[in-house]
Amino acid sequence: MIEGHFVVLEGIDGSGTSTQAELLGRWFRSRGLPVLVTHEPTDGPIGSMIHQVLTHRLVLPGMTGSRAPSWKTMALLFAADRLDHLETTILPNLRDGVTVISDRYDLSSIAYQCVSGGADQDSELVQWVHSINSMARRPDLTIVLDVAHHVAARRRDERAGTAELYEERTLQEALQKAYEKAESLVPGDKLVHVDGNRDIEIVRDDVIDTVDMLRHRYL
Repeated sequence: MIEGHFVVLEGIDGSGTSTQAELLGRWFRSRGLPVLVTHEPTDGPIGSMIHQVLTHRLVLPGMTGSRAPSWKTMALLFAADRLDHLETTILPNLRDGVTVISDRYDLSSIAYQCVSGGADQDSELVQWVHSINSMARRPDLTIVLDVAHHVAARRRDERAGTAELYEERTLQEALQKAYEKAESLVPGDKLVHVDGNRDIEIVRDDVIDTVDMLRHRYL
């Protein structure tokens, strides 16, 4: 059996990765094509712990009060969740010929953990994040949804619930810049930028066209 394609959607919080992953999955299903839409962090045991950190329900004691785990600890948790995701979900489906669409993957770890750690792309810290993700299977295609930080902030403000750990606006501004040069963070990966500032349907059509070109290249 021919192995399925592995497609990842990336971007800052509020860029629309979850929405576009679901819309892309619907497009595959409407054509009778096998597809799985998944996400990181996962709903598995490690991913569930990460969700608790992101929503401020799991904190650590500190000298000045409770705090979130350090960025290095978070990087290790994300890497562990990713390997579990690969072993239990992504790789088995790919082997069965299913296209796997993931809302986020290791580019998120490299961008988020390095920005929150104050590292530039050539630093030893960035290389360390790469090293703990070195066993992660490379995507066949990564689509980065480029969205201005103020547009993403407005979308986040429209969502219900408390702001998550990484949604502080200054951090998101730095992440926007990191994603603009995402190719340098995952050298060698097939990566395409899509303007995510536009209407959902227009972005969806561009995402579908990009993925369709990938499929036809391998048919």
